[in-house]
Amino acid sequence: MDVIEGTGAIVPEPDWESLFNDVLEVSAAKEHWRRVTTELKERALMSPGNAHALQRLVVAYVLYDRSLREVAEHGAVTKPKRGNNRAIARTSPHFSAMRELASDAATLEAEFGLSPRRRSTATKVQNGKKAPRAADRYLSGG
Repeated sequence: MDVIEGTGAIVPEPDWESLFNDVLEVSAAKEHWRRVTTELKERALMSPGNAHALQRLVVAYVLYDRSLREVAEHGAVTKPKRGNNRAIARTSPHFSAMRELASDAATLEAEFGLSPRRRSTATKVQNGKKAPRAADRYLSGG
């Protein structure tokens, strides 16, 4: 599915249904993908070599949102188990995952120049065409 005009030719959209089993998460992944790839295409920063990093960024967004829902519902600290006098309250694994995913997303956003602070450091993708050299003629036998 090529939602953004021309981006599918550069980086095909992942099959989100094979990665997420929740309809809302699939929808969220598609929306994140559309938003990020549109911006990168408009700024001429999309490259086939970025495909997996783009996928990781979108997955980090979706998993962050999943962990956030869990923390919002149950809190950032897990309660000690009843009946165990040695049990203590601990940081929720969802809260820890949320912090890690936020860090991963921030790193990838910086790499792509998506964060406002890093926007000016991102440079356009080179088109891959090199100027011909004498050595190229020699190697091709011409």
